[in-house]
Amino acid sequence: MRMLAILAATIFAGAPAGALAADLPLFDAHIHYSHDAVEVVPPPEAIAILRDAGIRRALLSSSGDEGTQKLVALAPELVLPSLRPYRTRGELSGWTRDPTIVAWMEERLAKAKYVAIGEFHVYGEEADLPNVKRAVELARKHGLVLHAHADVDAIERIFRHDPKARVLWAHSGFQRPEVIAPMLAIYKSLRADLAFRNEHGNGGKVDPMWRTLFTRYPDRFMVGTDTFTPERWHYVAEHAKWTRAWLADLPKELAERIAWRNGEAMFAQATQAQKAAP
Repeated sequence: MRMLAILAATIFAGAPAGALAADLPLFDAHIHYSHDAVEVVPPPEAIAILRDAGIRRALLSSSGDEGTQKLVALAPELVLPSLRPYRTRGELSGWTRDPTIVAWMEERLAKAKYVAIGEFHVYGEEADLPNVKRAVELARKHGLVLHAHADVDAIERIFRHDPKARVLWAHSGFQRPEVIAPMLAIYKSLRADLAFRNEHGNGGKVDPMWRTLFTRYPDRFMVGTDTFTPERWHYVAEHAKWTRAWLADLPKELAERIAWRNGEAMFAQATQAQKAAP
């Protein structure tokens, strides 16, 4: 906890006070509420944290789908459920080769509604394994986004499986703007989240190369917190303040697109279905 507090202080230091107070809603495209988080942050508290942080919608997944379903039940207008192909945290690195994963995913998809599959981790040639190919097929069948924590090679392989796939690239692949730009140019249905990307907003200022990329592709980026450990839930509000601080360095329309409009657009069909539900 102490190390996380130090990290948070480092990230958020120097953000302009006026920007921190900006009343800008956020679409958080990268939130997890796994089995261990449920034990630390009870469902009502988790929902309160998201609301207090000014998050209007959250793309949320969990290792073990129970956490996701708990929050959807409490706040269906806030939580957009994504099916993560991990029943426990320990399956993060082995899900692509586990023969039981596909049947579990198919079972969950038959029982509950989702807007995405992921966040899942896959690299290089792993994307050609049967489990990944089946995940792509299931996404196409059910009209779901693929939230992929992947390198460039794996993203390219996913699009070879389905050129029309809708892919949300977790952390923008942890790539530099000069690598991300040609990927966005080639794959028109590729979107990228900015979770855990601190270099584009250091000190409340956007790096010039990131600014150029955002300006060139204003409809392709979303923000995200990535609560990959339970303790990260206690920094959702601070992360939201930091996000608003660097977004304030962008033109208003562009800031709004990245903050929430792009997320709403990508998941418009799902949110409209929610509004129409009795």
